[in-house]
Amino acid sequence: MVQVTPTNRRDLLRAGAAFTATGALTTGCGTTGTATAAPPATTGPTSTSPSASPHRLPLQVTHGPRTAASVALTFHGQGDPDLATRLLATAEQHGAHLTVLAVGSWLDAYPAMARRILDGGHDLGNHTQRHISINAMAEADARKEITDCAERLKRLTGSIGRWFRPSRAPTASPLVARLAVEAGYPHVLSYDVDSLDYTRPGAPAITRKVLAEVTGGSVVSMHFGYPDTVAALPAVLQELHRRGLRAVTTTELLS
Repeated sequence: MVQVTPTNRRDLLRAGAAFTATGALTTGCGTTGTATAAPPATTGPTSTSPSASPHRLPLQVTHGPRTAASVALTFHGQGDPDLATRLLATAEQHGAHLTVLAVGSWLDAYPAMARRILDGGHDLGNHTQRHISINAMAEADARKEITDCAERLKRLTGSIGRWFRPSRAPTASPLVARLAVEAGYPHVLSYDVDSLDYTRPGAPAITRKVLAEVTGGSVVSMHFGYPDTVAALPAVLQELHRRGLRAVTTTELLS
């Protein structure tokens, strides 16, 4: 299990407590929450996630600076690995870098995907172990969902990754946010643009939805495992380029 030292645990718990006490949170699908800015968190000795951004980010991050000439395309990491590989290759051909929030059971089934993602210059993070409704779970079960996935990431890559995204919800409950911080994730990654690609609306509809809502600093939610998403990606990237927006990792967007 990923551990933190007693001193770091106190620091991390303060970040979570500040959010719980003063953060306004909505957990309905497609909505986002707000939170007080958490102090820079320090992970414990077994957490090798990248150093925190110099900017003071909220505990739950929905987007980057609106003045940024870049956006983050983030992907729920599970599904057919061949489709995932095609999507990564398409992004790389366009000079884009993505953020993949991987499901732990998917990494168990396809462990080589972890290195494939990182070797392509993309971010890799935690999207729970089994991709079930984490906000509805008891504390011990929710903690295990986060730490089990973190352990797989650490074993496969040497790092738990910087970003955590809750499963089956756009934002984390106060309990889940606290558990994520305890596991070594200083921020919970939400989004401000939902592609709705999981509803299988077709590639043109995915493209229209994203491009109608995206703006500088946006964090876009998309998914591996859907052919329509792969088909939509070139048009999305081409239009972003025309607008002067680069697709970068979440780490780059928020650094």
